[in-house]
Amino acid sequence: MLFNSLEYLIFLPVVLILFFITTHRFRWVILLVASYYFYMSWNPTYLGLILFSTLIDYIAGRKIASSQKAFTRKAFLVLSLTVNLGLLFFYKYFNFVSSEVIKVSHLLGYNTGSYIHQFILPVGISFYTFQTMSYTIDVYNGKTKPEKHLGVFAVFVSFFPQLVAGPIERAGHLIHQLRENKVIYFRNFQFGLIRILWGLLKKVVIADRLAIMVNTVYNSPDNFAGWQLIFATIFFAFQIYCDFSGYSDIAIGTARLFGVRLMENFRTPYLSHSIGEFWHRWHISLSTWFRDYLYIPLGGSRVVKWRWYYNLFITFVISGFWHGANWTFLMWGAIHGGILVGENMLKQNKLNLQHFPTFFKPVKVFWIFCLACFAWIFFRANSITDAFTIIKNMTNFSQPLADNLRGQILYLGQPLWRFAGSIFLIVSLISLEVLINKKKISEIHLIKQKTFIRWSIYCLLVTIILMFGVFELDEFIYFQF
Repeated sequence: MLFNSLEYLIFLPVVLILFFITTHRFRWVILLVASYYFYMSWNPTYLGLILFSTLIDYIAGRKIASSQKAFTRKAFLVLSLTVNLGLLFFYKYFNFVSSEVIKVSHLLGYNTGSYIHQFILPVGISFYTFQTMSYTIDVYNGKTKPEKHLGVFAVFVSFFPQLVAGPIERAGHLIHQLRENKVIYFRNFQFGLIRILWGLLKKVVIADRLAIMVNTVYNSPDNFAGWQLIFATIFFAFQIYCDFSGYSDIAIGTARLFGVRLMENFRTPYLSHSIGEFWHRWHISLSTWFRDYLYIPLGGSRVVKWRWYYNLFITFVISGFWHGANWTFLMWGAIHGGILVGENMLKQNKLNLQHFPTFFKPVKVFWIFCLACFAWIFFRANSITDAFTIIKNMTNFSQPLADNLRGQILYLGQPLWRFAGSIFLIVSLISLEVLINKKKISEIHLIKQKTFIRWSIYCLLVTIILMFGVFELDEFIYFQF
């Protein structure tokens, strides 16, 4: 498995010290060795996949840029896409496709053998393959120049802060930062450490605490009903948000310690007024990737209306499938795609929800959150059957919440005080994000505060993490994608 929190807090200072005592010319070596060691701590065998993908895309980028022949340029682009998508398909989707083909064959009366392989899904493969594919596509389209230094390019592919769960960076944004001469800048350490602490708090204090209750319910959906399932679904919405955005905060903060600025991946998504806005705020690096490399090449909105709706829908279906080889993820993507198509149809018919009065905005936010929670049911459910069981049992209020509050909460795997504590954490998070969103507060505002205020906040965050953190769950949800 990858480092746990304690191991990472030992690994990171060692890498930082080596990085800053090494001359600028060889700092890429420190980052590359650290990144490979970081990945090898999970499974040394699969480091070969990153090396192979790195070499293929490095060669493809150089050949695409140097060749004057359209056929050669296209051939190396196809080579890069085939290798990356081929690895992704084999390790992530082969078993799913094989099992579905076998099921269909049996229905048709054919007795086919099993073609299931036992390989473990390489952690982060969906992220680094998309990152390297964007590089070759951008080189082919002339949007970025090919990287001549193999070592620097290898760091771009495997940069450890964002290797296993993003943000999915673009070559034009990241590679030049890896080449720059970095100096010890105290502001970077201030910014980086506060982001890491904030990410850890969201992960171990909120997400992992909610996970206990969510797992209890969603792993046995037949045993729960009504408010239990509603609470578990709402908790999952905040669990996955705090888990994934917490990782992004840690990645952004860690990179900043090295003087590298990664793109923001989340911007208060549950305050959105539409599903379209939600996807401008949620997993931004992935949504912009699909926009630039799938939706726009399909024609985007510059086509006839029915084709535009098709482009939107198919982009979200594929985005759902990117998350995992299961019908539940396809359904999740299709739900978001369908809602987004519906929103755009309303806009075309002059029924834009954005035109409602200001007092209606909280209602819109609540409505969009409910739609997102409905879609999360399919994302979290272990199967399509479980998802529909959950939806059906949600309407079963034979034992109202007010009649037996304590009993129902205990069935979620936590005593009442812990359940109430989780509610308090969620409300506190929402309140803080509303304040941040309204006042446009950022880490810069904290850094500019007086020393006493800053260190009081730092100590408070550390204390909350140590006292209320759940440290048994070391992995992030998006590591499985």
